[in-house]
Amino acid sequence: MSAGNIGPLGIVFWLKDFACQDFGIMTASRVEPDFGHDRHKTDPDAANGLKPDLSRVLIVGNSQINRIVVSKIVERCGLKPICEAPPGALRVLPLIFPALVILDAGPENRDCDSVVAGVLALRRVSGNNRPSVILLSNQTRPPPNSLLAGTTDAVVTKPFTTEQLQPVVDRLIRWPPSS
Repeated sequence: MSAGNIGPLGIVFWLKDFACQDFGIMTASRVEPDFGHDRHKTDPDAANGLKPDLSRVLIVGNSQINRIVVSKIVERCGLKPICEAPPGALRVLPLIFPALVILDAGPENRDCDSVVAGVLALRRVSGNNRPSVILLSNQTRPPPNSLLAGTTDAVVTKPFTTEQLQPVVDRLIRWPPSS
């Protein structure tokens, strides 16, 4: 498909597909063959068998660029990133039951409020603190009057580097937070 004969919305989808192909990012609309698995294939016991998939990380945010950067850091940890915008993440979250969710909640820490409710529901069902949650924020802690305050296991301030985020991902995957 060429970008020359399509409208503005078509260009957005063309750019999204281009980014997905070049960077190998999994989104709700496509599966890249190099991952070697069906992204929506679920373990029948995932939601009610209380077992998160310790190899999967859900990356949620409105910024495609931030999702790509974070996914590359997650891949360096030997994990499988799954990138979604907040509306798609809410749908995918119970299907994959990731061990870790990384939220880029935007400048006001409000972009991922609906996803936080889904994380809390999975934690109630599983009886433990999985999935763990990392908040990418402009502040050093989540806002005290939001759902993020009781859900976030770690905060990484923006702008972040690989050296800041990778150890936090490793820690939360390897050692689950206390219940």
